[in-house]
Amino acid sequence: MANAGRGLGKGFLDQDFAEARKVIDTNIVGTIYLVQQVGNLMRSRGEGRILLTGSIAGFMPGSYQAVYNGTKAFINSFSFALREELKDTGITVSCLMPGATETEFFKRADLMDTSVGQATKDDPADVAKVGYDAMMDGEGDVVSGWKNKLQAAVANVTPASVLAHQHAKMAEPGSGKN
Repeated sequence: MANAGRGLGKGFLDQDFAEARKVIDTNIVGTIYLVQQVGNLMRSRGEGRILLTGSIAGFMPGSYQAVYNGTKAFINSFSFALREELKDTGITVSCLMPGATETEFFKRADLMDTSVGQATKDDPADVAKVGYDAMMDGEGDVVSGWKNKLQAAVANVTPASVLAHQHAKMAEPGSGKN
């Protein structure tokens, strides 16, 4: 289970590049390095299950979370590509794509003053169970929660400029203040 998720709020040009690089290194570099190491062990024994944690954030341009959403778009795409490459090896690849989940993520990413930071989020145990069940069933992808499924479906047919504007409303610094 490759469940890396480091975020970073604020506008991209206002972020410290070293912090943005940590998001990329954690969410992409660390994840694919781990998957390559473990995946090779699985391939040598002819079986295994890989669960990557992508995000519904990967379906939309993430205004005020541009680096995070971009990394999750990479993971979502990477998981489907790897699944195809490994289809005849006895190894399954699944991608869990949750929405906002009640963890320390939003605090660590400095997003507590945003609408999404203050909103009610999904229970992490429920999200983990959805991902685990999908992995055990060999599903290619799973979005946890009906609201997230609706959001993911809408994202697939909505212009990127509209999605970027909608994301800005929930992730812009100060958007969570009444």
